[in-house]
Amino acid sequence: MATSDTRTQLLDAAEHLFAENGYRGTSIRAITRLAGANLAAVGYHFGSKAELMAAVARRVIEPINAAQCAGLDALLARTPDPPVGELVEAFAGPLFDEMPAGDAGGARTSRLIVTILSDPAEEARSWTGAEEDSVRERYFAAFARVLPGLSPEELWFRMRGILAVTAVDRLQAYQLPSPGCVSSVAGEASRRWAITFLTAAMSAPPIRT
Repeated sequence: MATSDTRTQLLDAAEHLFAENGYRGTSIRAITRLAGANLAAVGYHFGSKAELMAAVARRVIEPINAAQCAGLDALLARTPDPPVGELVEAFAGPLFDEMPAGDAGGARTSRLIVTILSDPAEEARSWTGAEEDSVRERYFAAFARVLPGLSPEELWFRMRGILAVTAVDRLQAYQLPSPGCVSSVAGEASRRWAITFLTAAMSAPPIRT
């Protein structure tokens, strides 16, 4: 097997196992076994299991980041203060587009995102790099301009909610398809429902403590 193929096989195997078993529940031995590689391959290509996790996460999230950036750029080219609903769609829409209903790859991506959000292992929760941070910060700034009543803490909480709701919905759509619904139709409806719901959630008055 060529070196580049080995790297891709390791990424594919790790993505599958991290999504299924979490970071701590996945061993290097299991990854290399599924990839058909030797035990030294992870160290050679990635340096460590933690770096492999980061590479898996980057491969999954980079297309989403690119689409989110393009959507925000288009909105801001039109107006410095887009409506909340349009910001939500630009932020959440790519998550639906990259995780289509009824698609095994989309379900695996959603499981991986849920793992990143919830896995207690620090290596799984600190995978984000400069590009991901930049995207979040740009959307945070845009939401903050149109929702000035929200504290930074509550705004970050609501943005995390967008990620969580979308990832869980995509996973449910694959595992429990709606009776009588074609996956593509159900996916389009879910996208509209989620954006409507999340727009209302983002626009809700601040919680006073």
